[in-house]
Formats: sequence, structure tokens, C-alpha cells
Amino acid sequence: MEFLVIGIVVLVAVGVFRYFRQKNVVTILTEDQFREGYRKAQLIDVREPQEFKKGHILGARNIPVTQMKQRLVEMRKDKPLYLYCQSGSRSARAAQLLHKKGYTDLNQLKGGFKKWTGKIKNG
Repeated sequence: MEFLVIGIVVLVAVGVFRYFRQKNVVTILTEDQFREGYRKAQLIDVREPQEFKKGHILGARNIPVTQMKQRLVEMRKDKPLYLYCQSGSRSARAAQLLHKKGYTDLNQLKGGFKKWTGKIKNG
């Protein structure tokens, strides 16, 4: 029983730590905030290519989180990065990776593409 309680406490502590670490790395934007700034930024869809082809935000480039380390040269450090995925978890991972590589102006779409109501491009 004690072991179970300790395990739960550790899991909660790790979750809280990750939440606050992520908040310091990336700015989570509502759809309206995201829409205000993404045209002046680098708009990156971090989903896999087959997801991107089914539909994406107009003007987005597809750099999957699984390829991000190899494709860092495609993203400038001196311009804001606007990241999104399907729901928000992969774009949070991408922001962590980019932060470690020296990128500072990182922004994430709250709720991801599935919550987006703006213009999209299919194909």
C-alpha cells in the first residue's frame, strides 16, 4: 500500500514538473491569438505527412516532430515559430526539442488542429 501511494505521489510530481517546464518553454495560444500572429511567423505542422495531406492550416509547412532534429536548418531562430499538431501533445514535444536547440519564440495552438475553425487546405 505504501509503495502505491509513493508511486502516485511521484507520478503527480513528475506531471506537475512537466507542466510548469512546458509553460516556460512555449506560449499556448487560443485560436484567436494564434490567428493574429501566425502569418508573420513560421507556421509548422508537426504531424505526420499523411495527416498533413488530409488537411492543414493554410500556409503551414509540414515538419513532423519525428523528423525535427534532422530538419532544424529549415527553421529560423530569429522568427517566431507557431506550432500545432492534432491535439497539442506532439507540438509540446516539438517545442521542448526546439527550446533545447536554442529556439526561444515558441508558440503552440491550444487544442491543436482538431479545434481549429479557420481556413484549411486539403491535399
